[in-house]
This record gives sequence, structure tokens and C-alpha cells, in this order.
Amino acid sequence: MNPLLLALIPVIFWDGYFLLNYLLSLRKPYPTREWEPKVSLIIPAYNEGKRVLRAIEAALKQDYPDFEVIVVDDGSEDDTYAVASSVNDPRLKVVRAEHRGKAGALNEGLKLATGEIIATTDADSFLERNALRELVRRFYSEKVLGVGGQVRVMNNSLPELIQDIEHLRIGMFRRAKELDDLSLAPGPIAAFRKKALERIDGFVEDIVEDYATTKAVKEFGKVVYAPKARVWTEMPASLRELWRQRRRWVLGDMKRMGAGFTKDWAFMGFSDIIAALDVILPFSLLFGSLWWALLLWWGFEALSMLVPTVVEGGRLRNALLFPVILWFLASFYLSLHIYGYWMKLAGRL
Repeated sequence: MNPLLLALIPVIFWDGYFLLNYLLSLRKPYPTREWEPKVSLIIPAYNEGKRVLRAIEAALKQDYPDFEVIVVDDGSEDDTYAVASSVNDPRLKVVRAEHRGKAGALNEGLKLATGEIIATTDADSFLERNALRELVRRFYSEKVLGVGGQVRVMNNSLPELIQDIEHLRIGMFRRAKELDDLSLAPGPIAAFRKKALERIDGFVEDIVEDYATTKAVKEFGKVVYAPKARVWTEMPASLRELWRQRRRWVLGDMKRMGAGFTKDWAFMGFSDIIAALDVILPFSLLFGSLWWALLLWWGFEALSMLVPTVVEGGRLRNALLFPVILWFLASFYLSLHIYGYWMKLAGRL
């Protein structure tokens, strides 16, 4: 058999595995619990005077009976505190703290929180109206200590559009593979039992505080995924900003990675092999005159994105163009990971 066709097999098998598991997850109801504990929603904000009001308004409109919103101004140099304080609602607390970074601000909010469940979002984000309710429903047993929701990206530029499609793909992966064992409860939409956070002395102060906190909590309990809890957030609008953000994320994650296959080094290494094939194969098939194989790859990848696009909500045309976006994302993350591997080998991580 042609070596290019042999290389195509693991790509289709890898993506097909997650697509199949995603489809199976849609048919099987995931466990939930109908209860309504008090929730404290913490919003850390640093120089977010132009956006914090939108986050507060979305938070206060939550379809949930018992919650409070705590905005922590993390030593902002703009009018963040004044804007947040202008909202008159008994459920809202606004405090000002010295600048310590996001995790420090979250921990200041944790000191004031009276809820049994501590939820987080960002000042540049806004929660959909049922977000808190859907997060809380996934605390279906005492073993569940944390819940993460689905992140979507507000998009006005091409890099933002690519990131929204990327997060749709991440949502597909999480529902297929991490529905009951989530590797990351993302900062813009996460919730933890207060007692679990107190056990680890609060949110972990790290450049990737959400990943670090999730890993710490999972040492003694479960963190799960809530597909219907959704937040819309702002992401870098330029490739330079995107590279800087993801470099910070990747290097921060690599510092805390362990040795297990499903989530750590071996899994990353294998996924990078698939990414390399995604980068090389389209051009190899094109110049190798294997048009039918190229169309097979394109059609399969478009189909694998079409399903979550329909289910989770997205533009159908983006699913049809997904193979192009996949090529970009594979190239982008492969470059980032190679950089990270080099930093690790050089002892700089």
C-alpha cells in the first residue's frame, strides 16, 4: 500500500474515535442532581473598566434562585472599581485588593464567599443565563468536587473565529473523552465545592491557575464537564497575541504534567504525531496525485466538525472549512509543543 495512504489511517482512526464517542455521549444521559445550594460567583478584574459591566449584568441575570456575585478589583489602574460599584444590587459585592494576579484575586473573593459552591468567570466574558444552574446540576455526588463548562469565543476577526471553532472542537473532545473526568475546569466557567478549595488552601497561584487548581482538586475527588453550561469570552484578536497567550498556557501546563497516558506526556506526544500528519498529509496527497484520498481526508474532517457544530451551535460554513482551520491549528500547536519540549530538555521549565 502507498505509504501516504498508510499515514492517513491513524489520522482517520484518531479523529473517528473521538467522533464516535461524542455521538455515543449524545445518546446517553450524563448524571445530574437537582439541588440548589447557594453559589458564590467570583469575577476577578484587572483594568477591565470597559468590559466588567457586561460580565456583572450577565452574572446577575442568572436563572438561579440563590447566588451572590463578588467582583474583585485586582489593583486596577483604570475605572474598574468605579464601574463595578455603580451597579446597585444586594447580591453584588465589589472589593478592591492589591494587584496579585488572577489567582490572588480569586482567593480574595473566596474569603468573602458564603456559598457552598464557588463559581468563577472572567471580566471579559459573559455567562449564558442557565450557566450556574447547569454547573450546579453536575455536582451529582459528594465525590464531584469541581465542574467545568463550555467556552465559546466572541469573534470579529479571523483569529477569533479560528479560536471559536477550536473551542467547539475542545467541547467535542471533552464530551467524548472527559465528560466524567475533566482535565481542566476553565477559568471563565468553572465551579468547585468551597470545602475542596479550602482543603488546597484556595485557588493555586500559578500562571495557569485553572489547570493547577483542577489538578490539585483531582488529588482527592472528581472534576467533571457540564456541556450545557456555556460562557462567551474574548480572546486574542491577532496572531501575535494568540502566540503569547498559548505559549504561556502550554509552558504552564507542561510544568505540571505527570506521566499518565490519557492526559499527560505520552498523550501529548501521540497527539503531536497526529498533528504532524495533519500538517504534512494534505500537501503530500495533493502533490502525490492522490486526489481521492485528499477528498476523503477533507470530507471526513468536515463531517467530524459538522456534528458538534450542529449540536453545540455554530456556523455550518465553518464546519465545511474546518480542514483548513485544522491545518492551521495543527501547525500552530505543533510549533508550540516543539518549543515546549525544547524548553523542557533545556531545563528551563
